[in-house]
Amino acid sequence: MTPRNFAAINAPFPDIAGYEVPAFIADSKYRRPNGTKFFSGKPDNTVYAIWIGTNDMGNDAFLTDSQLPGKTVKDYIDCVYDQVARLYENGGRNFVLLNLAPLDLLPQYQLPEKGGLPATQFFPEKSGKNGTEIHGRMLETVVSVNEVFKYRTPYEVEVEEAWDGISIANFDVNSLMTDIYNNPANYLNGTAPLNVQGVTKLCNSSGQNCTTASSPDSYEWFDPLHPSEQTSRVIAREFVSVIGGKSKYARYWG
Repeated sequence: MTPRNFAAINAPFPDIAGYEVPAFIADSKYRRPNGTKFFSGKPDNTVYAIWIGTNDMGNDAFLTDSQLPGKTVKDYIDCVYDQVARLYENGGRNFVLLNLAPLDLLPQYQLPEKGGLPATQFFPEKSGKNGTEIHGRMLETVVSVNEVFKYRTPYEVEVEEAWDGISIANFDVNSLMTDIYNNPANYLNGTAPLNVQGVTKLCNSSGQNCTTASSPDSYEWFDPLHPSEQTSRVIAREFVSVIGGKSKYARYWG
């Protein structure tokens, strides 16, 4: 619904509905010539995690009204739950759904007075546009979508009873990353002053003349659009807690 070209393959970026899930299902059924399965695990003891939306909600997509004609944010939300249904039909029973990250806090979309960049290598067309308006629209979209996720999962499981025997968790990664932003000393551990507005690697809008910070673990963001390595470690650690049923950032059903 938000196609964009990927120069490395001279084709659109592989999407979850059209490529990723179908490829996974095909691999899960494949047997080698000697008869052994390609995947050693079983669908019912595997955890399936879905985290999509950063690109769909961003520029060259919904943020700039560049989605396919007639497509809405509802279609994006439906897509997430459609993939749960497809994987469930393939035998999957354990799922973790990660909500939208706080995209409004990313330097690419943040308020100008809070470190928002006038243009980036991922959004060069931002130059000359109203950064406050871009931030506001992104904030409204993220909050609205995550509120739908909050209620749709229990609705599908407990009201519609769509997936008998499923175990599913909503991982509120948005709140975790927002907490990193508001309380960086609890998470970041670099030797430089902690920084949640700047980036480890900063390039010009053409992706050139890049500079790299000497203490990457002092930053929440790697570049204007992606989390830092330390932020990713924090998310990974909490994901393990989610799977173990112990995370304060998760709600569970089934």
